[in-house]
Amino acid sequence: MDVTDAVNKTYICFEQRPTRSRGIFYGDNPFSCSSSILLAQLCISAVLTSALQSLITPLGETSFVAQTLVGLALGPWVLGKAAGSVRDLIFPLDSIYVSETASYFGLTFFLFLVGVKMDATSLRKSEKRAIVIGMCTFFIPLALNHALAVLLLHSVTMGPVLHHSLLWIASFECLSSFHVISCLLHDLKLLNSELGRLAISASMISGTCSWIWSLTLFMIRQSYISGRNILPQMCALVTCLIVTIVYILRPILFWIVRRTGEDKAIKEIYIFLVFVMVLGCSLLGELIGQHFLLGPMILGLAVPAGPPLGTALVAKLDSFVSSMLLPIYFVVTGAHLDFSDISIRTFGIVELLAFFGFVWKVMGIMVPSLYYRMSVKDAVSLSLVMSTQGISEVLVIGRATHLGYIDKESYTLIFMSMLFLSAATTPIVKVLYNPSKKYIAHKRRTIQHTKPGAELRLLACIYHEDHTPSIINLLEASNPTPKSPVFFYPVHLIELSGRSAPLLVAHQLGKRPAFNPHDSDRIVNAFRLYEQHNQGTVIVNPFTAISPFETMHDEVCALALDKKVSMLILPFHKFGGMEEAEVSANAARAVNRNILRMAPCSVGILVDRGTLGRSSHNVTSRTSYSISVIFLGGQDDREALAYANRMAKHPNVAISVVRLVEYSINKFKITNDMERDIELINEFRISNARSECCDYKEEVVSDTVEAVSVVRAMENSFDLILVGRRHEGHSALLHGLQEWNEFPELGFFGDMLSSSDSNCRVSVLVVQQGNVGGETMIESPKCAVVDVSSYDNGTVRPTNSNWSNG
Repeated sequence: MDVTDAVNKTYICFEQRPTRSRGIFYGDNPFSCSSSILLAQLCISAVLTSALQSLITPLGETSFVAQTLVGLALGPWVLGKAAGSVRDLIFPLDSIYVSETASYFGLTFFLFLVGVKMDATSLRKSEKRAIVIGMCTFFIPLALNHALAVLLLHSVTMGPVLHHSLLWIASFECLSSFHVISCLLHDLKLLNSELGRLAISASMISGTCSWIWSLTLFMIRQSYISGRNILPQMCALVTCLIVTIVYILRPILFWIVRRTGEDKAIKEIYIFLVFVMVLGCSLLGELIGQHFLLGPMILGLAVPAGPPLGTALVAKLDSFVSSMLLPIYFVVTGAHLDFSDISIRTFGIVELLAFFGFVWKVMGIMVPSLYYRMSVKDAVSLSLVMSTQGISEVLVIGRATHLGYIDKESYTLIFMSMLFLSAATTPIVKVLYNPSKKYIAHKRRTIQHTKPGAELRLLACIYHEDHTPSIINLLEASNPTPKSPVFFYPVHLIELSGRSAPLLVAHQLGKRPAFNPHDSDRIVNAFRLYEQHNQGTVIVNPFTAISPFETMHDEVCALALDKKVSMLILPFHKFGGMEEAEVSANAARAVNRNILRMAPCSVGILVDRGTLGRSSHNVTSRTSYSISVIFLGGQDDREALAYANRMAKHPNVAISVVRLVEYSINKFKITNDMERDIELINEFRISNARSECCDYKEEVVSDTVEAVSVVRAMENSFDLILVGRRHEGHSALLHGLQEWNEFPELGFFGDMLSSSDSNCRVSVLVVQQGNVGGETMIESPKCAVVDVSSYDNGTVRPTNSNWSNG
């Protein structure tokens, strides 16, 4: 007997297997016991799914595609025909009921977590554009596909079973789901993008419409099957279920949150209580005649999103449920597919409806998107994302098949069309939409190119509150004045957990945001206090970004572009409280490197060793700062020198610039880049010629050893050292340094001063100058020959330059 034949029968009798084995030492075969078989199935499906997903993710494919392909491969139509002995050993016929029970148990908690991650309150705050697109995503395809089905019914000859199912097939082909789109955006790393935010908001609208439509159809069908008009009673019972969850269980959940507090861990007894609620809601759904998954889904929506409860539930359940229990569901689903009796005519009609259902969705999304002046490329990308279907739609059509809306042949074809369309569209989105293009700067956003006397705009990322004092001291050293104030944007970066949609929270003075992360309070208060004591010179606009670390750079870079920031400050991942923080150092380092690659402005990585402002005990005290700049040449060194030139105007800041000059006795070429270096050095020396706190000197060195010796001699003589990140790698002064580079994101000198074997105990700011979109990292040299007579003691000085003795 085939597995497909088995699941189609109403009554099947199998000999009951033992629950557990005594072990091979007692002569038992472990695979003769139901528990051993289930564990083997879970392990095999989970390992194969993870392996396949790691292979196809770079292609832009989602986890749904990997899970479905593995489920089909382990089903009776691939593994069952290719390796009968393996099928009989691991996937015997009588194990399907145990496997199905485990898969539905995992599915119950999976859909509960879907509801937990979805912030239902955000539906009330959806912008008009998202509401219109969400409504069009559902109603336009539904109307057009239904019209096409009616046309096919009157013009094409088909079997009576398909004739009965066709209108419902057209209807269920048009469904969409918030969770499917959220997972797709997460897999494509687009959650933080403009398209991702719009798709999340619109999918909440369309997904809500889809679930209400499906639930209504299911209740009507159940009433019809019963032979009595029980629809009013069913509606009343569903309403009672919702009321019970909203007005009884939800207050209990909020009580748990209040008892815990946002900065404490959830007690195990509370987690256990939530698990009991999930199973109890599942039981209530069965008692009122609905699917047992309905109650847990609604309960998930009632759970307060984010920390502490939502985050704790996701942390405890998400990996185990998604990676271990969910793959077996697709194996069971694959066993229900029947490819044996598919006719050509049925295949053509169903796939035609599936194709046009997809086309109607794309059209229904593109029209309002173009109306709201989105670009054609973005509109196409959004329509492809919103048209994707996945596990939620599989559940709905499975329920529709069980209730007789759809025949089993059509169910198989709809399932395969979902797989094919998802596999075909997601790589197109990956190629078509590049979120980084949204924050490519078309104007220089650097300190060097900021107009004299203009305000300075800085943005600082903060992973942990311990970073706050060093950032404030750097802000103070930046010389905020009434004529040239500092607009400062501190951004507290928090990993997204317990919710699907990322958040950017603006902390406005006098207004408490709807979602206020408790961890940000002390950080915001510290910067507000500093602003109060520096009124007229510093304007602080704090933010909190809650996002996956993989895409957090999108949030930061977009904000930097929107606020026209000149420099973005990043804490180095190995210092300044990272050991105590919940944020892992590797995650912070990945965010820093992504920002360095994508930033639309200059970037500074602050290696904080507590020396910057070490004589200060609070944010209001005045502190003297001793700062040095190591200048070798290049655009990054010029940006560091421009920043130091601004700091030099501060009455309590002493600046020392040390220029490393490569010794040469022969004629050599001076590039345009070197001329820019000389021009900026001249500007610095002239503007600080009368200052006793500014010092400039040149060190003539001939090789790497001498350059390193000069830098080492400066290691512990200052509070802060500024260095450029990128230099010409072929310089003789840097030869061999790249081979010992522990942290490439810090450049040659930054790594030397910050590596684990360094004796340096002062803070370091590694500066990278921002480029205009399309520029290369290092400006290409254009050479001009200069005579040796323009040298002075080995130092390159053009004869037409006006030098100050400072």
